Amino acid sequence: EPNRGACAIVTGHSRGLGAALVDALLAQGLPVLALARGARGGADARLREVTLDLADGAALQRWLAGGELAAFVAGHARVLLINNAGSPYPQELDAITLEDWQRVIAVNLTSVFLVTRACLPHMREQHWGRIVNVSSGAARTGGMMGLHYSTAKAGVEGLTRAYASRLVKEGITCNAVAPMLIHTGEKRNNEARKKMVPLGRQGLPDEVADAIVLCARTEFMTGQTLHMSGGVYYRGVPPRRPSVLARPTPPPQSGRATPQGSDGVAQHTRPEPHTRA
Repeated sequence: EPNRGACAIVTGHSRGLGAALVDALLAQGLPVLALARGARGGADARLREVTLDLADGAALQRWLAGGELAAFVAGHARVLLINNAGSPYPQELDAITLEDWQRVIAVNLTSVFLVTRACLPHMREQHWGRIVNVSSGAARTGGMMGLHYSTAKAGVEGLTRAYASRLVKEGITCNAVAPMLIHTGEKRNNEARKKMVPLGRQGLPDEVADAIVLCARTEFMTGQTLHMSGGVYYRGVPPRRPSVLARPTPPPQSGRATPQGSDGVAQHTRPEPHTRA
């Protein structure tokens, strides 16, 4: 039960999926430490917000070294970390500069490494931890965003499996959730996006939050990526064809009647061998 003696840390919580996720965790009774560039606000005393640009790796490391995160987890036996911070930055291939590349990688991938590294000592001491990293369908498809974003999210999934393989014997699981075409309220062509989903609608932040909570509850699953796509990966599946292993029925020989079996199915026989007179 993740809500007994547990706490949660969420990166990227101020809107969209992150906001829905914080609401879901607060509803479970968990105190939440949330990091993002902007504060969400609200009167819930269980929510502690830290305003921080996760693209600034040096600033993030200074904050982690300051001890606020360590003090937050110290009184809890169970820590749930959700690395949700992400910056989808649509950009044409030839327009990406080194600065663009470094910023997108820093937010989407490096922050996952840094915050996870800071949480691991307490998780190992307690022999319990749940890490859920938010990836994207772009990690598999290349996506409609910049290639730096797709690369970063593919890295998140690789990092997820690497952590899972090394931490499972210490009571720590690490999984990823890869949402795709989620309606976050941003001004996009939602009608066009709906047509891309075989289910006929975009996903909801609450649905992705449910998948993340599932990863937190399930001890027997680690190193996995849950794809939340409404069936996008199956929209091009061709109709089922006969098996190539099926033996076709040969056509009847011309000029000869084809004998019928008792069930009415044609029975094809081998021609008799020629004999010498």
